[in-house]
Amino acid sequence: MKIVVAIKQVPERDAQVHIHSTSNWIEEEDMQWALNESDAYALEEALQLKEKHGGEVVVVSAGPERVGSTIREALAKGADRAIHIDCDDLNQRDALGVARLLSEAIRAETPDLTLTGLQSDDLGYGQTGVILAELLGLPHASLILHVEKTEAGLTVKRELEEGWFQTIELPVPAVLTIQSGGNKLRYATLMGIKKAKTKEIRRVTSQDIGKVAPPVVVLERISVPQKQKSTQILGGSPKEAATALVEKLKFEARIL
Repeated sequence: MKIVVAIKQVPERDAQVHIHSTSNWIEEEDMQWALNESDAYALEEALQLKEKHGGEVVVVSAGPERVGSTIREALAKGADRAIHIDCDDLNQRDALGVARLLSEAIRAETPDLTLTGLQSDDLGYGQTGVILAELLGLPHASLILHVEKTEAGLTVKRELEEGWFQTIELPVPAVLTIQSGGNKLRYATLMGIKKAKTKEIRRVTSQDIGKVAPPVVVLERISVPQKQKSTQILGGSPKEAATALVEKLKFEARIL
């Protein structure tokens, strides 16, 4: 079973984020980076399927040179090889643009299964995996917690709202977006880290993988929200003041 896992490098959750001097993106120079959480669960699901049924796990990631550290982490955890789409303008591509980059690289691999995380920790579109399935012309399902291989294809467990779950069957090849929390994530072992140094990382550009739409500017300016403080004294009796407070919390602050 050949499985491709799309992974993304995102800022560490506790990283201090500063706006770039151009005011249209964040300052990346001193940023700490990590593997996107739901992508880590997608990788874990792929590795467990490989351990049960054999095959190959290929990770694909788009981004600048620094993405190599996240790719090596995935290889150290057990992925067999990787494709790095060298792209310095990823922040200028929307979900469709990123999906187009990934689809061209994945199509050439002709995998039995393609996994992505449900959404990224930085932008949180939650659209890239679904758009990827459409571009590849493959059946897909989202919010997946567990995958089982069957003779007919796949049986997957989806998370719905309010603690409900759904089990559905899909043919292969297919695309699945994986929800966080379905498995216990593994750590890279010392032996895995050593083996990762000898595993293949094929670096390609958007020109190498075919005709891909040029980037579009999706962010013209970003800024830190202005901090404002104000105090209001609510007059009247305690009952009248309480009524006025509830009205303000409901219609002005919109937290009730």
